[in-house]
Amino acid sequence: MLHHVEIYVSDLKLSMEFWSWFLEELGYTAYQKWDQGQSYKMGSTYLVFVQTEERFLDVPYHRCRTGLNHLAFWAESRIQADEMKEKLESRGVRMLYPEKYPYAGGEQHYAVYFEDPDRIKVELVAPA
Repeated sequence: MLHHVEIYVSDLKLSMEFWSWFLEELGYTAYQKWDQGQSYKMGSTYLVFVQTEERFLDVPYHRCRTGLNHLAFWAESRIQADEMKEKLESRGVRMLYPEKYPYAGGEQHYAVYFEDPDRIKVELVAPA
């Protein structure tokens, strides 16, 4: 089982505006908070977001470079995935593969794809 994931972000305030509501919609709760970071927990797994130090902000994140490609979360249902898609769009979140929704991952894979403020790809997958 995954214990935790720690993600460095370019703008902690902006990232928390995005991630807080999304994770809370999925059932995560605020776990830890300090000047340079914040975490959210569900069960025994948690996600940590930390402000990147200024000296490391010169090269922006890109999912096609070595490292994290994307994070995928379970939706409770296809209805929740559809509702989340509408909420994301209403918030102005950059959607990925909108013309292929909800089957951008294949005919048997019902999911919505989008990006966080640092352009990390996020996927919300509905159970089959």
